[in-house]
Amino acid sequence: MISSATLPAKPTVPSLEDNSRLKLFSGSSNPALSREVARYLGIDLGPMVRKQFADGELYVQIQESIRGCDVYLIQPTCRPVNDHLMELLIMIDACRRASARQITAVIPYYGYARADRKTAGRESITAKLVANLITQAGANRVLAMDLHSSQIQGYFDIPCDHIYGAPVLVDYLASKCLTDLVVVSPDVGGVARARAIAKRLNDAPLAIIDKRRQAHNVAEVMNLIGDVEGKTAVLVDDMIDTGGTISEGARLLRAQGARQVYACATHAVFSPPAVERLSSGVFEEVIVTNTIPVAPERQFPQLTTLTIANLLGETIWRIHEESSVSSMFR
Repeated sequence: MISSATLPAKPTVPSLEDNSRLKLFSGSSNPALSREVARYLGIDLGPMVRKQFADGELYVQIQESIRGCDVYLIQPTCRPVNDHLMELLIMIDACRRASARQITAVIPYYGYARADRKTAGRESITAKLVANLITQAGANRVLAMDLHSSQIQGYFDIPCDHIYGAPVLVDYLASKCLTDLVVVSPDVGGVARARAIAKRLNDAPLAIIDKRRQAHNVAEVMNLIGDVEGKTAVLVDDMIDTGGTISEGARLLRAQGARQVYACATHAVFSPPAVERLSSGVFEEVIVTNTIPVAPERQFPQLTTLTIANLLGETIWRIHEESSVSSMFR
């Protein structure tokens, strides 16, 4: 199910003549989202040719004049991550060489974000590496949504606008009129995110799961801090990848007496065996946004997908008009 965000509803778009310097282009990773954003802004997506040579090399050509224009390139770097990241870099370079005035990389899902610090030595900080690549390709600004950690904003040497999917998720949860609500963070690192959502949901109580990770994509739930007995628990995370962390968390909440368990995440990565885990019956509903397209084979009955197109569109418009973005979340 695709649901639209209730706020904001529509930008105050001036005449087409005043708006002519705003150009919107879509990469190949999520064209449906790009079309929704274009519809919200009341403009058409710019024409562009994308091809792949037999050896896998990518080719991009902008097919209209963008000289002196403010260009926004929408491209979440989701699966296949390397292809979509390389396509974004080539799009940025093409726009720079076409004399765009300003190039903004709109990245609803920022890949390679999980390696955001050194934890074991002799390893790459890929979140910083990708930030360097985007900057060196020629981007003047980045618009990202729900980065894996807020510190990634500081990895860019260009302005980075960081927005959140929380307004869309909170509006939907509020519309369900859930009773005896408790917001649960699946790990200690997500406490700030869960607390912010709990505050928006009439200061709902907060619970925290103590998790010990033995390896990448393998989680072991150890303990629960907080009371969930007889309550409706909402697990909140930035992304769902294989579903191991959030599913184990749901089982723990059930064992601790939770009456219902919902899962909320901005990014539906859904790597195998996520669908099997999420549709196993531990969740009443799994709520995500469309920062990443969910393929038909990854759909399941408990899944609800909310659109963030209005939120992205409004943010793009405010950047273009040089007005405040942060005021949208106050």
